[in-house]
Amino acid sequence: MASKGPTAGPTKGGALKYRRGVVKAGTGILTGGKDYLDEAAMAGLVRQVAELRKAGGEAILVTSGAMATGRHILGITHRRRDIPFRQVLSAVGQSRLMQVYEQLFAPHGIHVAQALLTRGVLSERLGYLNVRNVLLSLLEMGVAPIVNENDVVAVEEIGEKFGDNDRLSALVATLVDADLLAILSDIEGLHTADPHLDPTATLVRRVEEIDESIEEMAGGRHGFYSQGGMPTKLEAARLTTASGIATVICSGSEPDVVLRLARGEEIGTLFLPTASRMESRKRWMLSGLSTRGEIRVDAGAVRALTTGHGSLLPAGVVDVRGEFQRGDIVTIAGPGGERIACGITNYGCDDLARIKGTRSTDVQAALGYFYGAEAVHRNNMALL
Repeated sequence: MASKGPTAGPTKGGALKYRRGVVKAGTGILTGGKDYLDEAAMAGLVRQVAELRKAGGEAILVTSGAMATGRHILGITHRRRDIPFRQVLSAVGQSRLMQVYEQLFAPHGIHVAQALLTRGVLSERLGYLNVRNVLLSLLEMGVAPIVNENDVVAVEEIGEKFGDNDRLSALVATLVDADLLAILSDIEGLHTADPHLDPTATLVRRVEEIDESIEEMAGGRHGFYSQGGMPTKLEAARLTTASGIATVICSGSEPDVVLRLARGEEIGTLFLPTASRMESRKRWMLSGLSTRGEIRVDAGAVRALTTGHGSLLPAGVVDVRGEFQRGDIVTIAGPGGERIACGITNYGCDDLARIKGTRSTDVQAALGYFYGAEAVHRNNMALL
């Protein structure tokens, strides 16, 4: 839902409105549309991160560009989509990419640290907490964390699961309790239609809620506009705003864009937080990284969860999908498949299939044991 109200202005005197930011720089920003790294553009980004540090802020940089760099180093001009080939490009380009960042940060007196992440690392609670602790410790020590996908080992993930690092940047933002996620791209932000095809398309300045009307503006999953990554950027914004983090999609070529965003200046499209800050465990559940299955519930259960702030009882369950065990994270969906929440289930898929539609008082008789009256307790649930 696009907002029609007034937009918030920057803080007075250049003070920071957002002190901890995650900045995602796409390949187009780092290469300037070329087939190799544009070190002048990268130097500008690095300078802004350094100046943000001097102003009392801090930033984690989520970077793309490894495969483009590898392609340039090897002198490869043809395009291939197979995973081994892309892993080779990433393996060759990653060290060069980090070398450039190290050289650019050095004049500012800032050390850099590389963090290569995979979906698997973040899907386990212990791995999630370990990554969080490392990133926060790096910030505390004044080191600039440079985050990227570990494409060399993450066979199923290259450019697919994390969506050119859009989703990864959102996960990192929730990991470190960021105030702002800035997704820098080669587009100004979300438009009312594909600006490449519709000259009347206008920039949406503020989004209060990512509903169907906003998704339609992105052009769906198969249109020309979607190839620019807008659907994955919207999914990233959905995750961060649900975790209480403001999110901006804007052009990375805007002068001093990182500093201006940190001060609260209106650039691109601002997605407002839809919830207050969540505790770390609920953000982890909401990320969907560890989701093992799905529980479909009836309309009454939807109302109980969304407006009554209740737990999910077996009586409200109408279908069980996927394989999961007691203690796994599952998606809770309404009758039509719309996602309502994520939560830790008290019962495995087989048990829940047996007791769906059953009153809580009858669970013991149906199963021969009892893990609680709730299929998913409210305290172990995060609404979407």
